[in-house]
Order: sequence, then structure tokens, then C-alpha cells
Amino acid sequence: MIAALLAPFLLANAAADDAPDDSRVPIPAAIRSMLDSAIESGNDGDVSVVVKYARLADPASADAVLAIAQKWRNDRAQARQTTIRQASMFDLWSGRAELGGYITTGNTDSKGGAAVLDLTREGLQWRHKFHAQADYQENANITTREHYLASYEPNYKIDDRLYVYGAAQYEADRFLGYYNRYSASAGVGYSAIKSPKIRLDVELGPAFRQTAFTDQTEQSNVAGRGTLAFNWKLLPGLSVTQNAAAYVQSSNSTLSGTTSVNAKLIGPLSAALSYNVQYESMPPVGSVSTDTTSRASLVYSF
Repeated sequence: MIAALLAPFLLANAAADDAPDDSRVPIPAAIRSMLDSAIESGNDGDVSVVVKYARLADPASADAVLAIAQKWRNDRAQARQTTIRQASMFDLWSGRAELGGYITTGNTDSKGGAAVLDLTREGLQWRHKFHAQADYQENANITTREHYLASYEPNYKIDDRLYVYGAAQYEADRFLGYYNRYSASAGVGYSAIKSPKIRLDVELGPAFRQTAFTDQTEQSNVAGRGTLAFNWKLLPGLSVTQNAAAYVQSSNSTLSGTTSVNAKLIGPLSAALSYNVQYESMPPVGSVSTDTTSRASLVYSF
């Protein structure tokens, strides 16, 4: 009889113990409003800021605020995994298209243009990256620069930082001394720095390259390949990137690097200033070793 009378109280107490922290410790209305707004924005950085200052403003409800934020993160991660599993190979691609050019008339008659396309698809186990680039310039109807590049790289993720990669690349630049160059590589990559503001990925592995030079000679060589991809978000809407690659071999080795500053304009549009250097250790006679390109472009992100 006594047990029957106490049962409702025991059940209520058990329910209270199982309830989330925010039902036991009331969260001040101002903090809860800010937390709800940050969650609604979908920005994890905003949620983290609210959680950080909520702990200082009201330590008693700190755990309750953290529990709500963590549940939101878990639910979002679960929803993302479900979306990825149900998506086809043609879904979930993101990237950027970059376009720049110029025309001058009068004392000088020249024109030039540059286009870059970067695509990335992030899956649960696989990441796919595609890059295409074209640069063209002429002066007084004489071509002075013509560079084309296309690459594809699949990554298999071993864990959150370590991955295995494969890479295929095609290049053409007769002013650097080759008509066609094909490269294939495989190796290991690692995200040495992975934070909301800074990311640094490095890759290293063997490669095979076949080059048709402008002096009508051809070379096929085994090489070592190394790359570095660095991105630093200095301020909201302002970032600096540095991409570098090296193919080291017994004959002609190649070093290249691009430094870029990107500033957000409006919506998906941003402006970019970049500087590229490419070095060939043993170019054909008549070709120089180093080629540089400065570029100002308009970028559309999607």
C-alpha cells in the first residue's frame, strides 16, 4: 500500500533525473534567446561563441546550455550523414569559379584572360577534388602566354586527418617548354592543422610523368611528388591561401606555387588577387626556367 502511494513520486523523481539539464536548471531568457538564434543560423561558430559567454554570464546553467548545443551538433551530423548516404555521385559538389581578363587598345594592342574551376565533393569515406585552369595572353596579335591544366584527385579517409590519395594531371605550356605533360601519383596525405580559421594539408608520394617537350624530345620518369595546401581566414570575408606542388626527378623537376588573397564582396561573389610561380629545372633550349603570373579575378562560390 505504501509502495503504491509512493510510486508516483518515485516515477516523477526518476523522470527528473533522466530529463535534460536545461529542464532541471532554468536558462535565463536572454541566453536562451541568443542560443536559439545561433542554432537557427546554422553557424557552429556562432553557437560556440554563445556557449562560451553563457558559461561566464550564468555558470549555473552552463551545462544545460552546453547540452542543448551538443544535441544540435549531433542531430546535424546525423542529418548530414543521412544526406550523404542517400546522395548520388552527381550531388553534393561545392566549389568556386574564377574569371579574370583584360583588353587594351591604342598605343598597345593586347588582351588576356584567365579562368579557374575548383570542385570538391565530401563524402563519409571519400573526398573528390577537381581543378581546371586556363591562362591566355597575346600582344599585337602574337600569343605570349598559353597555359592549360586539369587535375583530378580522389582521397580515401582513414580517419579525421589521415587519408590516402591518387592524383592524375594534364598540363600544356609551350612557353615553359612542353606541349603536353601527363602525371600520375599515389600516396599519403595528412591534415596537419584543421581548425575553423586555419587548415594545412600536406601530401607525399611517388609519381610517374611523361612529357613531350617543344624541342621534339620526350621523357618518361619516376618522380617524387609533394604538395601543400594552406588556408587562413584572417577576418570574416578575408582569407589567404597558399598552394604549392613539387615533382622531383632525375631529369627535369618542377616546382610551382600560388599565393592568393580573397575578399568577399556580396553574396557568393568575391575578389581575388593571386601570384603564381612555376619553375622547370631543365627546360629545352630557348625556354626560361621560371614563369610568373599575377592575376586579378572575380570569384563565384557555390
